[in-house]
Amino acid sequence: MATAAELRARRDALTAQRSSGVARVSYDGKTVDYRSVAEIDRAMEALDREIATAEGRRIVRQLRVTTAKGL
Repeated sequence: MATAAELRARRDALTAQRSSGVARVSYDGKTVDYRSVAEIDRAMEALDREIATAEGRRIVRQLRVTTAKGL
């Protein structure tokens, strides 16, 4: 398993690639081609989960729904 520092380096490469609009990322002598921005976003989310696991913490996401009848 990769270390947290290696995972952060991969995520930084993805972030730079996403902002530049280029569909190819290279890190550690490896090259990965992405088809869309959504695919890059999914890869970044997966790396965030791996980084959190490597650091021993959890990512908690909540969604709150509030409704009213307007009365």
